[in-house]
Amino acid sequence: MEEQQRARSHTVTTTTSSFAENFSTTSSSFAYDREFLRTPPGLLIVAEIVLGLLVWTLIAGTEYFRVPAFGWVMFVAVFYWVLTVFFLIVYITLTYTRIPQVPWTTVGLCFNGSAFVLYFSAAIVDASSVSPEKEGHNFNSWAASSFFAFLVTICYAGNTYFSFIAWRSRMAQ
Repeated sequence: MEEQQRARSHTVTTTTSSFAENFSTTSSSFAYDREFLRTPPGLLIVAEIVLGLLVWTLIAGTEYFRVPAFGWVMFVAVFYWVLTVFFLIVYITLTYTRIPQVPWTTVGLCFNGSAFVLYFSAAIVDASSVSPEKEGHNFNSWAASSFFAFLVTICYAGNTYFSFIAWRSRMAQ
């Protein structure tokens, strides 16, 4: 009897949090969604990444610092390019299913809506800042970046539409 009491007094109880359990079980396997890139939002995200990369590399390859307005275009293009790559990784790896606390449909709608508005303003600034120079080597790059900026704007508008449809259907449930 005395030995049982002594054994109980030295028993250590350990508990693990549900976060640790979920993290250890979900991170042990790498899941990805092969079909996402075949959906309209997936195709639009890939187009946003490719075209957005063209926008900021066409400007970055010039002496854009001589025209202050291109600073705004570069900020918008690089900022949304990085975030779009991040969201592509989140969607392909199904990370959004592992973090259910985040309202992903609302986040997607806000992200795509803000990208559409700011990219539209950057495309307008880009187009209005293009002017032929004496040397002319920057003109073609700036004109091309303006064209691609409007294409990226259309892609973000499309993704905003799909995000709104997803958000509205989630809110209706």
